Amino acid sequence: MIYLDNAATTKPCESAVKAALAAVEGFGNPSSLHRMGLEAEKTIKNSRKAVADALGCRDDEVVFTSGGTESNNTVIFGVASRTKKRHLITSVIEHPSVLEPFKQLERDGWRVDYIGVDSNGKVRMDELSQKLDNDTALVSIMHVNNETGTIQPAEEIRNIINNVDESILFHIDAVQSFGKIPFSLKKIGADFVSVSAHKINGLKGTGALYIKNKNTLNPIIVGGGQQKNMRSGTENVVGIAAFGSAVKEKRDSEYVRMLRERLKDGILSNIPDVRYNGSNEEFSPYILNVSFVGIKAEILLHTLESSGIYVSTGSACSSNKPMPSHVLTAMGCSREEIMGAIRFSIGYDITLDDIDFTVATLCDKVAEIRKYMR
Repeated sequence: MIYLDNAATTKPCESAVKAALAAVEGFGNPSSLHRMGLEAEKTIKNSRKAVADALGCRDDEVVFTSGGTESNNTVIFGVASRTKKRHLITSVIEHPSVLEPFKQLERDGWRVDYIGVDSNGKVRMDELSQKLDNDTALVSIMHVNNETGTIQPAEEIRNIINNVDESILFHIDAVQSFGKIPFSLKKIGADFVSVSAHKINGLKGTGALYIKNKNTLNPIIVGGGQQKNMRSGTENVVGIAAFGSAVKEKRDSEYVRMLRERLKDGILSNIPDVRYNGSNEEFSPYILNVSFVGIKAEILLHTLESSGIYVSTGSACSSNKPMPSHVLTAMGCSREEIMGAIRFSIGYDITLDDIDFTVATLCDKVAEIRKYMR
């Protein structure tokens, strides 16, 4: 099996699995006062420190959630319920867990602006500058796009925001960059950062949210007062333990970058009528999006699967919907290019032989499919 769908989810690493099994055996409730409860609480404390160290922040600035979707929703709805301002800004290429909350707030009477992108998938800075005003409460921009891998200039965005009003809150969805693309919270100046465990070899159902100042938003899940009232509910100790271990794993991004370039060059050099979708300058080495013109991506996906190669047609959260990719649409791709787009997302267990086999298989299968579709 050659698994090239790591942007959707990653295989749990050995250390994460071991940590999860240990947490299952020590199944105490972290809010209990007896020894088993205290041991569970210690596990959470240690994992919180590991995530905080990876982010470059204090332990008490990290709140564990059920994943990136909850983290994003917490920021957007939490800020909206706290602020007196009525204007919000995001981009047209965000993950549905950002776009849908903004659309809901827009229906509730909020003024929301959706910033466009250029053909590389970069947010239009001039448009952002024009839309910001003193009534803007929050700007939410994805750091690494989950479909194309394009990296947004978060530091530049923060500077543009500060030129208008330094009190405007800035949120980045770092689900596809945390643990993979180095970034500095101090330089970016983000007020909130969403991250997820299962994108970095942890378990599904666990994420975290960096909150610079807890007075800037209200919690959206209330009840037992866990995590200092910022996210009530008994903590997912098993997932959190695995997250804390996974985040400590060393990752060789340069190796992944080499694999991506080999895959990209192999496709573009050997297969006609293809289009690379993304930036040639600022991109994640973990994601490659290519359109195979004249082919339906779903057909190619299943053809590759029959050869043991697993890829995606786009975001796993929206791939079961018939609508064309909103990301590629915003970048100006034609409908034919969008319908033929495949996302390859690379992991650490992929080898050069895997990449070469994938390219060779693509050459054969694309030619075969095109022959029957004519």
